Amino acid sequence: MISEIKVWCFSLALLFLAVTCAGQEKPVIDSLHAKRDVELTDDSNSSFWRAAHPIYAEVDKAGHPLPEYRTEIRTRWTEKNIYFLFICPYKTLYLKPAPDTEHETDELWNWNVAEVFIGSDFKDIKRYKEFEVSPHNEWVDLDIDLNKPHHEDGWLWNSGFEHMTRIDAAKHIWYVAMKIPFHAIDTRSPAPGNIFRVNLYRTEGPPKEQKEIMWQPVMSNSFHMPERFGFLRLK
Repeated sequence: MISEIKVWCFSLALLFLAVTCAGQEKPVIDSLHAKRDVELTDDSNSSFWRAAHPIYAEVDKAGHPLPEYRTEIRTRWTEKNIYFLFICPYKTLYLKPAPDTEHETDELWNWNVAEVFIGSDFKDIKRYKEFEVSPHNEWVDLDIDLNKPHHEDGWLWNSGFEHMTRIDAAKHIWYVAMKIPFHAIDTRSPAPGNIFRVNLYRTEGPPKEQKEIMWQPVMSNSFHMPERFGFLRLK
């Protein structure tokens, strides 16, 4: 019991130091614990997803509101995995012709995707993982190291994450669910209070008209701005 209290207090101290870094508070997402793993589902009305607390990606890279593209995101975690669900209203989707859903798609970011950037290294914030899934269920996962000149080479890494998508053409909404193993993103054992650096994104439309929708504005032309990430806490 004493050791558990110490861990809990240390986690709270880490969160306090993190969110007050540079005198600026960082927003925090709470990922709700689930007792057991479930078969991945993109059904937002399932009991698993209804229990999660939604947050929203609803601004562009400069922080301007994008109410027409307000994207609901939910997250949960178990002893082995962290889950994400994106609910993405859309107008026009820009999709890769002849999608390959059996093999990883390099440079998938050139098409419309939903993305999770998540890192557990607070000593080197330029190290984190990237997960992308398209509406057609193509995917790419990357081990990002911004200290290297070609961080996109990280796509050769493989996390083993699960993903599924669905396009509701009648309602103009597409859904993506992800199930990411903790061992792929963290050296710690999952526990309440553990904190990650995170940002969440999606893109829509062709390149010249593309919308970039995100949780935390990056204030840059690149999504790879870890100093702009918020935090995710296991609860």
